[in-house]
Amino acid sequence: MTVDTPGPGPSEDPADRERDEGPEAGLSDRDQAVLAVERRGWPGPGAKERAIRERLGISPTRYYQLLNALLDDPRALEHDPVTVNRLRRVRDERRERR
Repeated sequence: MTVDTPGPGPSEDPADRERDEGPEAGLSDRDQAVLAVERRGWPGPGAKERAIRERLGISPTRYYQLLNALLDDPRALEHDPVTVNRLRRVRDERRERR
């Protein structure tokens, strides 16, 4: 009898699997690119949203979902502590205001 092992589901993203392989695996290229976009200063939200679509090939909504998850990832903190700590402070301040 042969048992088929299911492959990744349609909603699973290979980069998400890379993130789950443990701290020694490091950040995926996409995760590093998300942090790089956030690290850069932008003249306005339109330019940043355009860059997200062009450079990363994802919607701004998906970008912010990924970015928020990265803020809780210790590998992201190790990769870019200045950006991650700055964004954590901003996130915490916004939560306190609610």
